[in-house]
Amino acid sequence: MRIALYGKSFDSEYSLLMSRMLKFLKESNVELLVYGPFSSLIASVSDVDYEMFDSYSQLVGKVDMLFSFGGDGTVLDSLPLVRDSEIPVFGINMGRLGFLSSVSANEAEEAVRNILKGNYMIDSRFMLQVVGDSFPSCDVNYALNEISVLRSEIGGLIVVTVYVDDLLVNTYWADGLILATPTGSTAYSMSAGGPIMAPDTKSFVITPVSPHNLSVRPVVIPDKSVIRIKVDGRCNAFSLGLDSRKILVDKSLELEVRKTDFCFNMVKMQQKDFFTAMRNKLLWGNDVRN
Repeated sequence: MRIALYGKSFDSEYSLLMSRMLKFLKESNVELLVYGPFSSLIASVSDVDYEMFDSYSQLVGKVDMLFSFGGDGTVLDSLPLVRDSEIPVFGINMGRLGFLSSVSANEAEEAVRNILKGNYMIDSRFMLQVVGDSFPSCDVNYALNEISVLRSEIGGLIVVTVYVDDLLVNTYWADGLILATPTGSTAYSMSAGGPIMAPDTKSFVITPVSPHNLSVRPVVIPDKSVIRIKVDGRCNAFSLGLDSRKILVDKSLELEVRKTDFCFNMVKMQQKDFFTAMRNKLLWGNDVRN
């Protein structure tokens, strides 16, 4: 088995864990590829042999799985590396909340043993993409959590007009707008008042950010829909976010957004489920009566 290791950093408290895991992978004859900027940290805790990689082209067709060490942000940052390859990503949560990370750090060793035995599942998540000539120059035109349209300057509102399958939904006077997948419904969209959707829901949600009209509410639409977005306002440009990646876009540009025809595959342990994660991470039922 060939496994890629990806991360940005880890605290000293995780050094022993990393050392034990790398030793186990070596003893299991796993071939390792390590992300270049992450390699110095790996070398500091283990003398395991590995190749280095820095790009998508060095992974596609060459690895069976990618291990992401960090929080949800690290999993999202792995997206430009796996892209449309559908290489499964196993998230080990060394961050805080961790909706996307499959297991916590103290569960990691047992989970890796199960992976090598084949005791795991693949959870395929669809993404959103900005398509056609509407998209400005950027390496990766899709997002796992959300695509956001936000004002680029402190001050005035932006005016965002949204069409779904060429039908006018609304013109939003707001700080911006979020188009979230079910995966992203527990992220920025939830913070802005959007609903939580189960991962296999075949929908995505349009969530306004601080709308000036208080009667405006999030709208859930089918995932087969095509969304067009026009932006106006006093500023000449707006901020387009694809998960954690941001670019500045001229307001004359009209965006078209639709579902990707490929998935982001996440490795999931068989005993884990979405609703247990929600109860634990969002403290549902944290009531003395329960």
